[in-house]
Amino acid sequence: MGKDGFKELKVWQKAKDLSVYIYKITNIGNFGKDYSLKDQIRRAAVSIPSNIAEGDERETDKEAVRFFYIAKGSSAEVLTQAIIAFEIGYLDKETFELLEQRCKEISGMLSNLIKARSKTFKP
Repeated sequence: MGKDGFKELKVWQKAKDLSVYIYKITNIGNFGKDYSLKDQIRRAAVSIPSNIAEGDERETDKEAVRFFYIAKGSSAEVLTQAIIAFEIGYLDKETFELLEQRCKEISGMLSNLIKARSKTFKP
């Protein structure tokens, strides 16, 4: 890992960008007025890059993998909340499909990272 550590991980960069995007779209229209759902999806979105960073900074791969699984779960949480937001009319189809694609991409990247880092220990 280079001098920038977790910031060099493509999955962290994509997760951070997703969080920024979530913050922007949740300020618009009815989504901006639904403080409960807005807060929940923002927390879940921020949890993804935060857990990737925390995992990457851990001493062992076993510890890191635990945090990567948490990040993967948060990605599923964001997708679930986006589905709900879409179905109640807070998100248009194009925005929802972009969120869905980004969540699936991050989840897949995390699966690959988990596999790679799990090779050093017996789960």
